[in-house]
Amino acid sequence: MTEPILDVHALTKRFGGLVATDEISLGVLPGEIHAIIGPNGAGKTTLINQLTGALPSDSGTISFGGRTITNLPVHARSHLGLARSFQITSVFLDFTTLQNVMLAVQAHDGHSFRFWRDARTDPVLQAPALAALEKVGLDDRAEIVAANLSHGEHRQLEIAMALATSPKMLLLDEPMAGMGVEESGRMVETLRGFKGELTILLIEHDMDAVFALADRITVLVYGRPIATGTPDEIRANAEVRRAYLGEGEGGV
Repeated sequence: MTEPILDVHALTKRFGGLVATDEISLGVLPGEIHAIIGPNGAGKTTLINQLTGALPSDSGTISFGGRTITNLPVHARSHLGLARSFQITSVFLDFTTLQNVMLAVQAHDGHSFRFWRDARTDPVLQAPALAALEKVGLDDRAEIVAANLSHGEHRQLEIAMALATSPKMLLLDEPMAGMGVEESGRMVETLRGFKGELTILLIEHDMDAVFALADRITVLVYGRPIATGTPDEIRANAEVRRAYLGEGEGGV
C-alpha cells in the first residue's frame, strides 16, 4: 500500500476553551487531490495553519515525506516541499505577472531582495517563473502589470508563485473564493491538470468544484473528522448528509 506523503496524527489546537482542531488524524497520498470540507468553524483553516507551521499545535504529530515536521518553522517546511497558495503574502501590483513569480523563485532560493532590480531580469529566475505561469494558464499574461489582472487571475498568480518553489505538496485554502462561474471553471481545469503530478490538500466551499476535483474527501465537524472517502462514498454517507451536506433530494 502507498504510504501517505502527509501523515497527521491526533493533531489538536485550542484557543482558550475553544478546541479548534480536536485530535485530527488523516493521511494524504502522493499525487492525490484530497479535499477538506465542513461548515464554518469546523477547523479547516486552523488545520492548514498547523500544517504550514503558521500555528503551533498543542498536541499531535505531523509527518511529511517520512520526516516529522511538527515543530519545524514555516520556511523549513517550505524547503522540504510543502507550499501554500498564499505563502508569498504580497503580490507586487506595480510589477508584471512574470516579475512577481521570479521574485517568489528568488525568495525561495534564499537570495537577498537587496538586488531586486536585477532579479526582475535575471534569466536564471525567468525560466522556472515562466514554467509556473504556463502551468496555471497565465503565460500569455506574463508581461501584464499585476494591478491589471482580474481577481481570478490574482488567485492563479498566487498558485504560480507557490508552484515556482517546486513543491511536493500544495495546500490551497479556498482558491475559488470570490470568483464568478467562468473564473471558477478555469481554476477547476487548472487544478485538474495537476492530478497525479502534484499532491494537493484543498479546502473549498464550492461543492461542485470539490466533487469535480477530489480523489478523496475528509469532512470536519467541530474540529473532528467524521468521514473520509471518495466523492461517491461521501455523498452516500448518512452522517455527513445530516451534519453538513443536507438530507433529502436537494442535498449534494
